[in-house]
Amino acid sequence: MPESFSSPSLDLDRYPIPTQAFIGGEFLDGTSSEKHTLISSVNDAIITKGRPALYHPQNTFEMPLLTLSELQWANTLDVDYAVEAAEEGLKAWQAMSDGARRDALIKYGDLIQQNKERFQWLEGILVGKDAGFCSFEVNFAAELFTYYGNMIDKVSSDVLVSTNENLRYTLHQPWGICAGIVPFNGPIITMAMKLAPALACGNVMIVKTSETNPFSTLYMASLANSAGIPPGVINCLTGGAEAGHALAAHMKIRKISFTGSIPVGKRVQIAAAESNLKGVTLELGGKSPVIVFEDADIDKAVAGIMTFLVMNGQGCALGTRVYVHESVAYELISKVEDLAEMHAGTLGDDPLSESTRSSPLYHHRQKETVLSYIESGKAEATLVCGGSSVGKQGCYVQPTVFVDPQPGARIVREEIFGPVLVITRFKTEEEVVKMANDTEFGLASTVYTKDIARALRLSRLLEAGSVHINGSGWPNPKVPMTGWKQSGQGIENGREAMMDWMQVKVVSLSV
Repeated sequence: MPESFSSPSLDLDRYPIPTQAFIGGEFLDGTSSEKHTLISSVNDAIITKGRPALYHPQNTFEMPLLTLSELQWANTLDVDYAVEAAEEGLKAWQAMSDGARRDALIKYGDLIQQNKERFQWLEGILVGKDAGFCSFEVNFAAELFTYYGNMIDKVSSDVLVSTNENLRYTLHQPWGICAGIVPFNGPIITMAMKLAPALACGNVMIVKTSETNPFSTLYMASLANSAGIPPGVINCLTGGAEAGHALAAHMKIRKISFTGSIPVGKRVQIAAAESNLKGVTLELGGKSPVIVFEDADIDKAVAGIMTFLVMNGQGCALGTRVYVHESVAYELISKVEDLAEMHAGTLGDDPLSESTRSSPLYHHRQKETVLSYIESGKAEATLVCGGSSVGKQGCYVQPTVFVDPQPGARIVREEIFGPVLVITRFKTEEEVVKMANDTEFGLASTVYTKDIARALRLSRLLEAGSVHINGSGWPNPKVPMTGWKQSGQGIENGREAMMDWMQVKVVSLSV
């Protein structure tokens, strides 16, 4: 790292910043007087005003607050208003023909694509997301709306019984009013993964933004008007636990999809069960293993392993536990260390530049959490590189690599959600499968080997929703995503997600 590190400056006036709820096709003030302050993770610039931010280290500001927008904070009553708007939106959306809804969804995806620069700016000024990854998010979101728009008329009924006297067949019909809660790390992509299939199935949606990264979600919701999507079909609220619980517990909401942490996901499921037993899709945490055998292409494996730095490690499916065969461990560790130190030199690059591939952690709370895990790791394993925060402003933390952790180490067992990689050596296939499966997480896993029989064998033995052989599996609209164990339930992406956003009805017709 350079001895003198300075956080980049940002132009905060390029576009308007959305701070109100989007209900019934327009931005509205909420009923609550509660407002919140958001601080840039890039350089601690104050983006919106309200009460002091909970997670800023000083928790006090020298600021001309009158020049800043107020960030609205929704309460239970605001959720009720959003539900009322969704009821009207549901009537209008289901009155449209399949072709009209298809065209609206495809146009919506086009509008998201056309406004890529604005999404990059909204994510860049607040959380410091690099423009390269944000570009991927926007492109993928647009693909999702095109894919599911064209899937609207592709879901068919199944004839179960056909006799001279009786016909029985299935219908797939929408839930109706649904809700989605998106996370702070990938709000654009996760919002699209919920909205696109839900709307294609004939549902309407109330989305709650991340508490710490709401701008791009609010802006995406507002593009619905220009796409020809009726008011009330997409509604969007900011807010915290009260708004989230109100959505999960609302008697008129029939399904909710949540992406976030396991503890909050459990609370969503409890509220859903205690209210109206609404359908629940959960995409939760991960601690994905990467297994590198002695016959692997080491350079290819190292390139895949370094994707743990995408979004500065703030991705649920990123491989953060590496198990490497002892015979190739030294070579792999040396190459990982070199690349991690090279990446560290890019911290502080302008997040709005298309060439930037690094970012800070996305808010101050996450920075403190990651640094706490790093301190634990220093007592549990050998520190190879990194291990410190960078600079006096912003949320920059060095890429950090540990090797040879102690049994039961927190940095191996718990999700850190930061640029921290833990490398463990192994001797046998049986041993490494046991270590890889010794977790309550089961989102993704990766295996590097040239032995096809071994690859096929491990693809069945590893306890995860997806297994990638000799490479990372980037999201694809056609490919389902699901979590095993406490990494979630339900399915996102693919035709399977369409089924997840519909209910099955059996019709029996007798002569």
